[in-house]
Amino acid sequence: MDADEDAAAVVGRVAGPAATATSSAALVQTGGLVDEIAAAQSYRIRAKSANTLRAYASDWDQFEAWCAERELDPIPARPEAVATWLAVQATAGKADSTITRHAAAIAWYHRRAGEVAPQHRDPRGVIADTLAGIRRAQRARPSRKKAAITAEDLGRMIAAADGQGTRAIRDRAVLALGLAAALRRSELVDLQIGDLELVKEGLKLTIRHSKTDQEGAGQVIAVPAGKLLKPVARLKAWLDLRGGEAGPLFLQIDPQGRLTREAMSDRSVARLIQRYAKKIGLDSETVGGHSLRAGFLTEAARSKASLAKMQEVSRQKKVEVLLGYVRSAALFEDHAGEGFL
Repeated sequence: MDADEDAAAVVGRVAGPAATATSSAALVQTGGLVDEIAAAQSYRIRAKSANTLRAYASDWDQFEAWCAERELDPIPARPEAVATWLAVQATAGKADSTITRHAAAIAWYHRRAGEVAPQHRDPRGVIADTLAGIRRAQRARPSRKKAAITAEDLGRMIAAADGQGTRAIRDRAVLALGLAAALRRSELVDLQIGDLELVKEGLKLTIRHSKTDQEGAGQVIAVPAGKLLKPVARLKAWLDLRGGEAGPLFLQIDPQGRLTREAMSDRSVARLIQRYAKKIGLDSETVGGHSLRAGFLTEAARSKASLAKMQEVSRQKKVEVLLGYVRSAALFEDHAGEGFL
């Protein structure tokens, strides 16, 4: 629905039938509502982060293509069709969180088109029941979380990115900063030059948006200079090459090794991690974009960092998540059977 259509609907509801009988579009133009409706639409879009909107767009494209192949209407979609699509995703091995996002994307696109979301036209609850069944089935299966990359292994991965080429310098900075700041891959690629503040102790890094900060309030975290992985020194080497122009911190590199002005994609970060993991003999299938963040939390737990300090860097809202890393790191410490086994 475009701005004029939204505005006409507003006029119809506010002014009543008599006004609607007159040209709604004319009233909108006269009253200046077009700009106001456009502004409202822009705020509505900002209700979701850029990463969420990109994911929703991809999810919606897939659902539309699936509907087209089966001659089904994507809008308004029948609840049974949505439930079937979600089951298709589960059968394909998609995670519960991804499938839940697919359902949210379908609802989002319906609302944007002025339609009631299928979830709210589902008196038999087929969508809710399908999602509940998928979650129950997935809980019964072994977890497929990506493995944490230890600081020692990351040091070897950084060493494997040898040389002074553009790609090697960038990749070393991505690897070191990703672990040192416990960043999600989406946060890594969203970083801008203006988010960095080099200080005597190391680096102050502003995270503008994150999974736990959808409103974009922003969070500042500290990254020490470091003695082993040296994240700040590796970042400075990249900045010397990249330059200080405004824009994304980590840029794409073309096949000829030349810098573009486009940001790396989050998938390219995952592939980068897997590539260097394979170089040092790790199973590349077990690691991915989350492995750097998990690595920081695992190492912090092993070094007896406090939960408060771990949370300060990871920005986790739920302490239970951090406790999981602590329990895993201390699994064999002071074991109940240590004295007699």
